[in-house]
Amino acid sequence: MPASPSTARAINDRLALRLLQQQGSLTAGQLKQLTGLSRPTVADLVERLTDAGLIAVVGEAGEQRRGPNAKLYGIVADRAQLAALDVRTEGVSVIVSDLVGTVLAEASAPIGDDTGTGPAVEQAVALVERVVKEAGADRLHTVGIGAPGLIDPASGELRDSSGLPEWHRSLVAALQERLPEARVIVENETNLAALAEQRDGVAADRDTFVLLWLGHGTGAAVVLDGALRRGASGGTGEIGFLPVPGTTGLPSAVDCEGGFHSLAGSAAIVELARSFGLLVEDASAPEPLAAGVVGRAAALVSGNTQDADGPPDRDAQAASADRFLDTLADHLAVGAASVVAILDPGCVVLGGEVGQAGGEALAARVEERVRRMSPLATVVRPSGLGGGAVLRGALFTARDAAQDELFAPPDR
Repeated sequence: MPASPSTARAINDRLALRLLQQQGSLTAGQLKQLTGLSRPTVADLVERLTDAGLIAVVGEAGEQRRGPNAKLYGIVADRAQLAALDVRTEGVSVIVSDLVGTVLAEASAPIGDDTGTGPAVEQAVALVERVVKEAGADRLHTVGIGAPGLIDPASGELRDSSGLPEWHRSLVAALQERLPEARVIVENETNLAALAEQRDGVAADRDTFVLLWLGHGTGAAVVLDGALRRGASGGTGEIGFLPVPGTTGLPSAVDCEGGFHSLAGSAAIVELARSFGLLVEDASAPEPLAAGVVGRAAALVSGNTQDADGPPDRDAQAASADRFLDTLADHLAVGAASVVAILDPGCVVLGGEVGQAGGEALAARVEERVRRMSPLATVVRPSGLGGGAVLRGALFTARDAAQDELFAPPDR
């Protein structure tokens, strides 16, 4: 059946808003060209969206820069403010943006392992409130949170998970209480990283791929036919529990030691590096230990080190780094090949700080091994966003939710 006039108007309005969100400011003529709508229809929707306070004239285009046809229309960015949080075991990062994603303020703060649940929550909430104030945001519309652990697919809440700080779950409730007018959305950190890589990273050309998270712990995000897959209990991608050869035991329902985590987690990577005699920085280094040692190894094997006064045994160090990356690739390929055998994603992204640090030097090694282990053609790419992908994915999630509500027809 043909759409009713009101439904057709709503569809056209949302199409125009999406184009303005994706393309930036546009003239009425450009909207006509991109939408395929008639000139009168475009004129009507521009008037409706302007009256609703969703778009406004933001400039003029063309050489003459005069007349109604030169007016550039853009989404009213300050119609809503958004916040995104990356909640890790060791701290929190926060950004506040406008409706189109322009960052207004950002900050991070560590939270020590010995901090109690109450103080930890208060520190995190205080950080959010400080960043909101610095951004000049009088009221947050939506908050997107990325956290490790399982998200209950029925309630959307962060579930109890062994090995994770108790303050993570308490933080969500505290933010909802302190920001009663804001919508708070929680998502698994690895899923958000995949969303960011799909929207703005190395998987932008892929509808189907798997992101293998390599950070403090391990995880995977599965995107099939453009859709993120979470599983019956929200546990799709808990690859740390995957039983694999090369470990001293088997994982249990409450402990992933003995699973893939024992080969690819941060502690395992650092220990592997030490076994090859590679330098491991102390815990005060600005980047995670595993990412630091993997990045230095990748630089050594590619000859990109910049230390002109380096040690005379640089060739020996490069050889050790080469063997270390080979062995690490052996370990990672075990998990990657298992995923490939089940899902045939065609592309595996090595995500997180470690995946980004390893770059092509590590990704190429993993790809070579996966191709030897599986008949299914698979490319392996290093993350272009690293650990920052979680925060970016949380912002995308908040922005999508806010725009869906604000751009909805008034009678919905």
